[in-house]
Amino acid sequence: MSDGPRDRIEVRPGLDMVSGYHSPQLDVDVRLNTNESPEPPPASFLAELAQAARDLEPHRYPDRRAERLRRAIGAHHGLAPEQVALGNGSNEVLQAVCLAYGGTQRTAVTFEPTYAMHAHIARVCGTAVVELERGPGFLIEAELAAARLAEVAPHITFLCSPNNPTGVVEPAATIDAVIDAAPGLVVVDEAYGQFAPWSATQLLDEDRPLVVTRTFSKTWAMAGLRLGYLLGPSWLVAELDRVLLPYHIDSLKQAAGLVALDHVEEMEVRVARIAEERGRIASALSDLDVDVVPSGSNFVLFRPRPVDGRVVWERLVERGVLVRDCSGWPRLDGYLRVTVGTPSEGDRFLAAIEDALAAG
Repeated sequence: MSDGPRDRIEVRPGLDMVSGYHSPQLDVDVRLNTNESPEPPPASFLAELAQAARDLEPHRYPDRRAERLRRAIGAHHGLAPEQVALGNGSNEVLQAVCLAYGGTQRTAVTFEPTYAMHAHIARVCGTAVVELERGPGFLIEAELAAARLAEVAPHITFLCSPNNPTGVVEPAATIDAVIDAAPGLVVVDEAYGQFAPWSATQLLDEDRPLVVTRTFSKTWAMAGLRLGYLLGPSWLVAELDRVLLPYHIDSLKQAAGLVALDHVEEMEVRVARIAEERGRIASALSDLDVDVVPSGSNFVLFRPRPVDGRVVWERLVERGVLVRDCSGWPRLDGYLRVTVGTPSEGDRFLAAIEDALAAG
């Protein structure tokens, strides 16, 4: 039996300045803060997944390499299965990249404001992070970026397009220029890629150190199933096997991905509906005393002008609507981000924001 309390064991050096990634989960009627799909998958998807689950052998390990799913994802993008790596959400894929190509005495670059998990995962993996700044309109300035990349010489350069939380889509010429200027690996995060007018997958090549990450969470309406993937050169995908855990993609998740890929048309129709609703929300916000950032994603970033953003956020919560307060991001003080929901949820949000602004 212990004679007294022992001192707590400290985490390894470098983690003392790292905190977890959190977004508020409040009990409200309308939750529009986490960029989930407002619609579930079609009933046929759920029925087929239920049948697939009944056919599984849970006492057996899953296919360690998830060959069928990698082949199906590759075919969906016109690539070979050897060019596909899988993860439990695209965040795990990003973590694998940082474990393989980051680490001690290595550096990653982000262009702020952007998805906070890029810097967070890099730091957790022991990688130093240099935060570069976006230009006007929250877009990357290609020439300035090239100069800074030459100066910093990062091992990993993170891009996000459409960018989270701003929603802006980088022009193809900008991403092409960054790839040419970066001395190491370039990671283009396309978690919202299906909403954008173009994709960096068009730039993939066996001889270019470029990877594109995607997720089933958003457009495929599978956030609760946690499935993501990476597309890139086969030689780089092979190296990720060094850091990925064995059997990390369970059998049910593999089945869900395969079923989803049989419902591409339904996904594309759902994306079109969300994009149309996004336009309606952005247009209505533009008629209010609000600055609106053009979005190519399933959310809209905006800044109330007459009232502080945090005050508006609190008033929205009081009215049963939860959006994301983005004030913690660099250069986004006073900005809020609303996920595109169903039309009825959009109506609730627009009525609530108008009321919140009118309250003075």
